[in-house]
Amino acid sequence: MKRLITIRNVEEGGDTDDALKNLNLNLSSDLEKKNNTTTLPLMRLMGFFLVSFMLFSVLFSLSVVLRDPPSDAVLEASPTLTTTVFQQQGVNNISSDSVEKPIDKLIGGLLIDGFDERSCLSRYQSANYHKGLSPKPSSYLVSRLRKYEALHKQCGPYTEAYNKTVKELRSGQFSKSSPCKYVVWISFSGLGNRILTLASTFLYALLTDRVLLVDPGVDMVDLFCEPFPEVSWFLPPDFPLKSQFHGFNQKSEQCYGKMLKNNSVASSTLPPSFLYLHLVHDYDDEDKLFFCDEQQNFLKKVPWLLIKTDNYFTPSLFLMPSFEQELKDLFPNKETIFHFLGRYLLHPTNNVWGLVVRYYESYLANANERVGIQIRVFDTDPGPFQHVLDQILACTLKENLLPDVNREDDIVSPSETPKSKAVLMTSLNAGYFEKVRDMYWEYPTVTGEVVGIYQPSHEGHQQSEKQIHNQKAWAEMYLLSLSDVLVTSSWSTFGYVAQGLGGLKPWILYKPENRTAPNPPCRRAMSMEPCFHAPPFYDCRAKRGIDTGELVPHVRHCEDMSWGLKLVDRDNFD
Repeated sequence: MKRLITIRNVEEGGDTDDALKNLNLNLSSDLEKKNNTTTLPLMRLMGFFLVSFMLFSVLFSLSVVLRDPPSDAVLEASPTLTTTVFQQQGVNNISSDSVEKPIDKLIGGLLIDGFDERSCLSRYQSANYHKGLSPKPSSYLVSRLRKYEALHKQCGPYTEAYNKTVKELRSGQFSKSSPCKYVVWISFSGLGNRILTLASTFLYALLTDRVLLVDPGVDMVDLFCEPFPEVSWFLPPDFPLKSQFHGFNQKSEQCYGKMLKNNSVASSTLPPSFLYLHLVHDYDDEDKLFFCDEQQNFLKKVPWLLIKTDNYFTPSLFLMPSFEQELKDLFPNKETIFHFLGRYLLHPTNNVWGLVVRYYESYLANANERVGIQIRVFDTDPGPFQHVLDQILACTLKENLLPDVNREDDIVSPSETPKSKAVLMTSLNAGYFEKVRDMYWEYPTVTGEVVGIYQPSHEGHQQSEKQIHNQKAWAEMYLLSLSDVLVTSSWSTFGYVAQGLGGLKPWILYKPENRTAPNPPCRRAMSMEPCFHAPPFYDCRAKRGIDTGELVPHVRHCEDMSWGLKLVDRDNFD
């Protein structure tokens, strides 16, 4: 049992001194009657014993405190005590020294202090689990986030400015003097797509000085904490257009692409109070004109923009001249965009964070290395498929991510303490996990390493409409992001989220054709950025088609989807 002992000094002139004085006086009176010549020595002797007793009590109390320090609960109350200990090998590996490095819970200024930590444990605790990138967020990005937070506080839900703007929206008229314009993100598609599009839409809000409001959908409140101080980012349930969200599509009268097609924008004398932007994968040429500066000049006049998308459209923002300098200042390193925006915006709720921490501490924390393998099979049959298993093993063994096994000997004796690898596999199917687990159970590794294989869930098929399914999916994305090395599947937004949050360049499994394992089985990603699956191929200035993956060095075609676009740092691609 841990004990906390408090030592209180007795103030000079207090009750203890009075008692001592009375005791000394009584003793002196008695002794004077017996022998006046011995009074002074006896008083000194008694005083000596009393002082010695008090000193002994103090020393005993201190020894108990030093032997039995305060409990973990007491230490948790002080964030300054949070440290990471790294082992630095000495000369010839003879000795090692522990070096304490404070954990940067604010991620280089990306986050701010002041939130109620218990309401969202992941916000500040995530730094204990993520390794973090060596490049820190730019000072300009940090300052722009603080500026945005002030704008959100001024214009967010139920503020005076918001109430005024909503009133104007209901009436169909608006005041040009209003300081608040909005972009509303409509909840749409699977969880991986939603996470990526949230980051893209927030970046667009930063670039255009708009306030981002998030449609809660059926489960967003259960998955993500509030990222901004004091004022919510969730769209209020009484928002006047909310009932129309599900029905918005390319045929809607308020769809900007349709208005361009009908030339109704050019004939309009006043901008409308709101517009719907259809940026879903099936969007047409007129919808894609959103990525042209000419159209942005018109859109900046509209107070409410409603976006529905399933695309990480950030790469195309980098091809727009009007945003070029601002983006360069925000992100000097182009491949850190989703990482920093994701770490700023996307904090798992306490329910989800509990799933993450409990699993990590139970199965992954003590391994020397953590390997993440994310498997997504785009096939109508449920599987498992032998060619997919063959591809996974071919990639991980060829790239030395996992050790091979010795099928001849029962035991391989390591020359030293064996290293351990914890392999986290995620898939809708348990078959791949079982095969790999059994392989490392039935045979020893040729290196002597100890390999543990783990899979948190196997839901069978995607169930985006179920709350617990999405909570587990979000937890598994986050667990994958805590890997040291990562293998992902082509085309999968699940993998994109994990690599981006973790700041990892994964090995990407090529998409199989005709149920045959491809050769080579995988390749290393150029950057940690996600892929934009359905980019426009249009030159806004020349008004003709063009390969947008060849315009600038930092926007390239994706490794896993030849027509997709992704951001890279110019020094990190071939």
